[in-house]
Amino acid sequence: MDAQPLAVGIIGCGNVGRILAEKQNTFRITAAYDCVPGCALDFSARFGAKPLTEFAELLAEPVEIVVEAASVSAVREYAIDVLRSGKDLIILSVGALADETFRIELLGEARRLNRKIHVPSGAIMGLDNIRIGQVSSVDTILLRTTKNPLSLGIGEPETKCVFSGTASECVQRYPKNTNVAVSLSLACGCDASVEVWSDPGETKNMHEIIFSGEFGEAYIRIRNNPSSGNGATSRLAALSALSILENLKNPLVIGA
Repeated sequence: MDAQPLAVGIIGCGNVGRILAEKQNTFRITAAYDCVPGCALDFSARFGAKPLTEFAELLAEPVEIVVEAASVSAVREYAIDVLRSGKDLIILSVGALADETFRIELLGEARRLNRKIHVPSGAIMGLDNIRIGQVSSVDTILLRTTKNPLSLGIGEPETKCVFSGTASECVQRYPKNTNVAVSLSLACGCDASVEVWSDPGETKNMHEIIFSGEFGEAYIRIRNNPSSGNGATSRLAALSALSILENLKNPLVIGA
């Protein structure tokens, strides 16, 4: 007999939510909340999830895990209540965890309630081994992100470094483009260095990771296709969340 599909709730019925719904297999999105009622209704009409226009309704739904696919502000507003309702959580807007006070409170609640918070690899690869920074010495952890200026919301006509600093500083300047930087820092256990480059000739979202330490040296380059509905978001980000959902009930755990 086939296992019962994992019941999933979602916060945010936009581009990422649609990708997850289109590819659901071992899970089912049964409840969908969006602060814009029309978005939840459209999502329901297309994918069959119960449309919710009040967040409290989502907390009452019999889902096992909730996917946040909305915004940094949505994480801050809803994440703790999701855990307190007895549900695990997948966070895509990882930039919210750059706020140390909020992060400590959120993780404290997760420990107290014995709940899990999953952070997908997002638009990069290799977070599983970047975690060795938590148990060994690190010399360099640098993220260099290059995007078309339109994706960055600027009008820079030439290739130019528009930011250089730490991940925690970058989230203040480019909150919609720093989930990768914060994920990298959380995985490594230290505040990663970040460069953001604007390149009018770049048609994809490119991330380069330079990592060195006790283990040796690594260089990773990813050139992502932007999501069709949102040029600032890489399709890989949605697919990495999809991978978590599809494997939650898999008894074989690889690289996590």
